[in-house]
Amino acid sequence: VIPPLPVVIEHIHARVQDFLAESHPPDSLLASVQRSTRTSLEVVASAVAQYKLSGLSLAYNGGKDCLVLLILFLAGLHPYASHAESTSKIPAIYALPPDPFPEVEDFVVSSAQAYHLSITKYTTEPPHTTLRSSFEDYLALHPGVRAIFVGTRRTDPHGAKLTHFDRTDGGWPDFMRIHPVIDWNYAEIWAFIRHLGLEYCRLYDMGYTS
Repeated sequence: VIPPLPVVIEHIHARVQDFLAESHPPDSLLASVQRSTRTSLEVVASAVAQYKLSGLSLAYNGGKDCLVLLILFLAGLHPYASHAESTSKIPAIYALPPDPFPEVEDFVVSSAQAYHLSITKYTTEPPHTTLRSSFEDYLALHPGVRAIFVGTRRTDPHGAKLTHFDRTDGGWPDFMRIHPVIDWNYAEIWAFIRHLGLEYCRLYDMGYTS
């Protein structure tokens, strides 16, 4: 039985805080992950303060970066857990390629259940449906959403010049993109996942990197 959302938030918050309380050498990978985690939690807190829980959504595809983003987002909701009691699900958009891996689809479904995501799914098949048209449709369905958390990192395509908060570019539907893990590196992402014992898509164990 999956616990209700406030209980999930409490559990994740406690696990993240336990990690932050650990002692690691200042020049170690885990100390670097702790610093990145604190920065990301500050970004989440700022976003919730500005847009409220009702104005926020997540872009989620089941990948390693989105998984870390999701855990940090849930940990950051702890001060607002009472609001989460009236929010049984967290809205999320999943824009997938025309031929997704079944393992990815399975993990998106299982993790969405475990973390109480209400996922609106789109298949992008340019030029008929694109990432842009998917977000246009999603925001039409969710007019209250003003900001969307995205798991982009600095080394990703188009990630070089992004900050923690960036409005969409001209021609796109208008919303704030929030990038809590923009400055995390590959090693930090995996150290966080493994140290916290998070379940992740099993394709990574089969040699896939993204």
